[in-house]
Amino acid sequence: MSSNGQSQALAHANVASTLALLREALATSPVAETPPSVVRPRRIKPRKPKPGNVITHSSFRPFVPARDRLRLWSAPHSESFHSSVLGELPLADVLQLFNIMLISIEVKTRENYGAGLLRFHQFCDTRNIPENRRMPAPDFLLASFIASWAGKVATTTAQNWLAGVHFWHNLHGAPWHGSGLLRSATAGLSKMVPESSKRPRRPPVTLEHMHILFRDLDLSNAFDASVFAVASVAFWCCCRLGELVIDSPSRFIPSRHVSRSTSIRHCTPQNGTPYTVLHIPWTKTTHGEGADIIASKLDDPTNPVDAFNHHFTANSSVPNSAPLFAFETHDGSWSPMTRAWFLARCNQVWKKANLLELTGHCFRIGGASELLLRGVPPDVVAMQGRWKSRAFLEYWRKIESILPLFVSSSFKDSRIAMIHSSMDSFSKKYK
Repeated sequence: MSSNGQSQALAHANVASTLALLREALATSPVAETPPSVVRPRRIKPRKPKPGNVITHSSFRPFVPARDRLRLWSAPHSESFHSSVLGELPLADVLQLFNIMLISIEVKTRENYGAGLLRFHQFCDTRNIPENRRMPAPDFLLASFIASWAGKVATTTAQNWLAGVHFWHNLHGAPWHGSGLLRSATAGLSKMVPESSKRPRRPPVTLEHMHILFRDLDLSNAFDASVFAVASVAFWCCCRLGELVIDSPSRFIPSRHVSRSTSIRHCTPQNGTPYTVLHIPWTKTTHGEGADIIASKLDDPTNPVDAFNHHFTANSSVPNSAPLFAFETHDGSWSPMTRAWFLARCNQVWKKANLLELTGHCFRIGGASELLLRGVPPDVVAMQGRWKSRAFLEYWRKIESILPLFVSSSFKDSRIAMIHSSMDSFSKKYK
């Protein structure tokens, strides 16, 4: 063999060896969910597949949790892409690239995308689609996959599955061929949504809901004081509930969740209306930049400034390292407020008052609606909820459909007409 041939063989062997190391690293190294200073969450073990989630065994698709399918499920294209990249970059750089791409989306989104990959490969298995045709997938295959779910699932569900397949292509360096056929199939799918997938329209949290909480919660109780503070801030500040509370007591991450040690400013401007500014370290749109929540004192017993101050007084022994809405417990300790506990307590009160049970997002919708009904300019409402102009216009279309459910005797048709007029002006302003 010539010296040139020996060099090529050696280079090929080096890439093959590094490729094996990459596979091993991807399979054994969990994705960093938080900065290095924070303890990683525990690794999730895959569970036995539920009925309907079984997939044909393949070396390209190991048995892993849904959140890990994006990085660990592959195709013949993946191997050629990895080999090509490793021929140009060191292993550490390639792993860093994978990790950064994966943490660009939330864990819950990765789980949803993993569900999309499962459905896509189940479809391919039943149609005997070869592995090398699944990535990059041709336009007709993607369109046929979406069309197969017509009349079976909601449009958003199918779109999330498709987004998962798309991200999987991006992660593994495959071109995306979804084009005209896929767009037409997706448009047709939206017109064949089954009735079972259409959720009943829930009324938003209204001022009546808030007043019932103020009346029926025991605000001398540390837990109820925390519940009322969360409700008031979520409603009047148009917050996402996940910005204020955590999913479970063991899932508190200081770099992601607001704590009592966060930046809190109590201000009184020249007009004499006190307000409080809370800095949250992470949001769905700004990520690590965080955002400021502005809570203004309003002429209403449920105003967020008083509710927040009362919570801090009622739970004064909770340490600064704890979540912002943590509460004192009977044994002299403390516990973080979770989404489940908060919603369960609110719905317990509302059910007793013969009101429907509501979800966390109903606070954000209700707060925006209440502010608009009070004549607050749409620009100010958008700023309060931290929407961009275009995003708020999209959100308005959702609010508009529930206004008839929202209006009570205190808000006549003229008030709704005023809102429509102000939102029309807002729309024209931002084209």
